[in-house]
Amino acid sequence: MEDFNKESKYLRAKERVQELKKFYGNAVAYVFVISLLAIVNYLTYWEYKWFLWAALGWGIGLFFHAIRTFDLNPFFSRDWEERKIREFMEDEERRPGKWE
Repeated sequence: MEDFNKESKYLRAKERVQELKKFYGNAVAYVFVISLLAIVNYLTYWEYKWFLWAALGWGIGLFFHAIRTFDLNPFFSRDWEERKIREFMEDEERRPGKWE
């Protein structure tokens, strides 16, 4: 049983590292691409700052990615999810067949 817990913890930690890598990759790409778009915008027609639309749209997506990655959602956090899973499993043990 202890080996199962260690393996389970290892898999969760590995999944977490993958999530962090994806977020940081997204953040680096955001900075690079938006900077490039700002330079193009500056060199072509600076009176209308159209690159801000791309920065805003991608920035909103990056914000929600950060909320998911760093577990900042107060309503549906990982703790809430784990509690609900345990609750449903205990409920299933008390009343088999309820969820079928």
